[in-house]
Amino acid sequence: MSLPFKQVDVFTGRPFTGNPLAVIFDADDLTDSQMQRIANWTNLSETTFLLRPQNTAADYRLRIFTPRSELVFAGHPTVGSAHAALEAGIITPRNGKLVQECKVGLVALTVQGDGPQRSIAFELPQARTQLLDDAEVTELEAVLGAKVEREQTPRVVDVGPKWTIARLRDAAQVRELNPDLARLEQFDKRRGTTGVTIFGAHAASKSEGPHIEVRSFAPAFGAPEDPVCGSGNGSVAVFLRDTGLVESIGRRYVASQGARLGRDGRVRVSIDEDGTIRLGGQSVTCVEGTIRED
Repeated sequence: MSLPFKQVDVFTGRPFTGNPLAVIFDADDLTDSQMQRIANWTNLSETTFLLRPQNTAADYRLRIFTPRSELVFAGHPTVGSAHAALEAGIITPRNGKLVQECKVGLVALTVQGDGPQRSIAFELPQARTQLLDDAEVTELEAVLGAKVEREQTPRVVDVGPKWTIARLRDAAQVRELNPDLARLEQFDKRRGTTGVTIFGAHAASKSEGPHIEVRSFAPAFGAPEDPVCGSGNGSVAVFLRDTGLVESIGRRYVASQGARLGRDGRVRVSIDEDGTIRLGGQSVTCVEGTIRED
């Protein structure tokens, strides 16, 4: 069986930056084990599989795999898969809108522009949050090797993936951080969380940004550090919204992520007055071809 394949860099307009994603087309006849084997082989943080929708309200269905397991939702796979499907001509926006079906449910997307300038944004699924207690915050600081800002209590934000979110002093501290990944993996496995996402504000941001620096670590799911993480950034936006920090950062801001990995990307975030969060950015295709699965 030969299947069309694209590798896409997400949250960037420049090849070989941002966050890479493998997208497999016409995947309806693949079994779960075949999908997982392919995702392990690509060795990217996520690999997606495009299928015919089961819900008549959806334009397409998506399954998302890390090298180790399936995810119910993830941000950069959502943006990158929509980019790949649009580029291939298998879906067409209606009035700039698309609907993705995945295991978390239906996800609304908006499409602006065309070609290399196309930008795709998704509406973050409804989040659930749980504050860390003092002992958990202390353990988190030991894992990170850095103090976190306790004025805004670190918390788990569940948007499908479950990210522990913490604010650091500033963007420079975020970039310099060297967490203990082995301890972080055990921290997440004990608590049933996906990983840890940290952020800090840039000291003097231009109006176009970036306004905050973000890093996401998920060694328990085969991604020691995710270059540019959509669900992690979405969880940071929930944190900003729920702690009131959005008033200082702004309801429209740009997050930078991936500099430490040489894959600097940009995520554009909006937080509406009603609390709705949207995240998006550009994508660029770097590889096209077919894969064989016999």
